[in-house]
Amino acid sequence: MEPLIAQPAPLTNDEIRRYSRHLIMPNVGVTGQGRLKNAKVLLVGTGGLGSPLAMYLAAAGVGTLGLVDFDVVDESNLHRQVIHGTKDVGKRKTESARESINDINPFVEVRVHETALRSDNALEIIEPYDLVIDGTDNFPTRYLVNDACVLLGKPNVYGSIFRFDGQLAVFWAEHGPCYRCMFPEPPPPGMVPSCAEGGVFGVICATIGAGQATEGIKLLTGLGDPLVGRMQIYDALEARWQTIKVNKDPECPVCGKNPTVTELIDYEEFCGVPANDHAAAGALGQAGDLTGLELTPQEFEQVRERARVIDVREPHEYEISRIPGAELIPLGELPAKLNQLDGDAEIVLHCKMGGRSLEALQLLKGAGFGNVKHLRGGINAYAKQVDDSIPTY
Repeated sequence: MEPLIAQPAPLTNDEIRRYSRHLIMPNVGVTGQGRLKNAKVLLVGTGGLGSPLAMYLAAAGVGTLGLVDFDVVDESNLHRQVIHGTKDVGKRKTESARESINDINPFVEVRVHETALRSDNALEIIEPYDLVIDGTDNFPTRYLVNDACVLLGKPNVYGSIFRFDGQLAVFWAEHGPCYRCMFPEPPPPGMVPSCAEGGVFGVICATIGAGQATEGIKLLTGLGDPLVGRMQIYDALEARWQTIKVNKDPECPVCGKNPTVTELIDYEEFCGVPANDHAAAGALGQAGDLTGLELTPQEFEQVRERARVIDVREPHEYEISRIPGAELIPLGELPAKLNQLDGDAEIVLHCKMGGRSLEALQLLKGAGFGNVKHLRGGINAYAKQVDDSIPTY
């Protein structure tokens, strides 16, 4: 495949010294390194995948790196988001990442986009870049990035991680399939938990992120055979890589013969979930009016001792933290145990952040339970606002 960057930039003596181990490889050489210097790459997200991506692309000499993120560094990020350190907790992720990139390689220009990527700004943000690398962790943004890249003719290096598993591919509609060709529809809301709910094995971010960086460099320089039309699936527990073929769908609504998606849409509505964890409790439900069905942590504290409090998390989470008096019934076991609940009793449900307890609330309401509520924001919100002796996670 022809390199994305046709014209290499000249290298200074300082750059020749810095990149010498690249330059002595005939496949890269001065020309390949010059192409990297002339490249503009947009990283969507500076979290688990964005951290190794930014660090390795900067070290490799990509001339311009764009960073899209609006979040701040949290302690729970540090086990996997290695571009940030303890001193950066509370700092904007883009600013923390820029400082690390500047330290790794001062020859790299960093462009910060301190915003969430949305339908009303995605095309404008993406258009100046040669390549987009998707390091996001939610379905609305993945579909948004894909559709914007198709409309603009840009290649999209895709990666995803969950617990011990990862996926890696290159979606480029001009040369193969796009993300929608493989995943025409998002999974039903609630079927796939977020990393904040389900967890992620920290080092797998480096495995998949480094793979994305590799594919990006191959595309920019014309090296090797990029993962266009193929997806690699990684199982860390079995140390197994599997490569599957991905075919272009001629009926794809965005890159097919007769596309129906010709402009960016409302991707949160399309996926039925919010594009970030911060809105989890209220937006996950899609359940209509929740007036009178949600309790703030302070309201929960007032009723906690008289109500039957049911924790719908998993047993291993219950070992991490618990609210005194709460009864553990994991969400997956709740349907089979409805007959153990008193339909007239006051019941309050909680989980980690509010998403699963909202699902449990809908289940109980549908089964005819009339006096049931859930704790908005979950045990983490209760710990932060009411009882700081309870650890957050």
